[in-house]
Amino acid sequence: MSVIMRRILRIPEVKRTPAQERKAERLFSVAILISALRCTLSYVVLPFVIPLFGLGATVGVGPVIGIPLGIVALFFDVKGIRRFWLAQHRYRWQMTVIYLLVIVLVLFLVIRDVVGLF
Repeated sequence: MSVIMRRILRIPEVKRTPAQERKAERLFSVAILISALRCTLSYVVLPFVIPLFGLGATVGVGPVIGIPLGIVALFFDVKGIRRFWLAQHRYRWQMTVIYLLVIVLVLFLVIRDVVGLF
């Protein structure tokens, strides 16, 4: 199964090093942070905080912010999966599952934002 995953991710066979594992873990943190930022902006700041300051909920602002943030989050999620596999991290399968769940959620939100624009 690992061979199939390496082919999908286009990853050559490499030796694992502790430095590669740390890089993979840092990238995971960045990817999850970006996804969390997107959700916080879309579901807390735009609908609740901005109206408190009298700025009003501007129609269409959420998707304009959400779509680019979602695309960046998806990029880092895929890059994170690759990094865990490149590092041959001992938790690469578990992290792949977590990343895939986040990717599904972010994809759903991006698609919903795109549909909301039209």
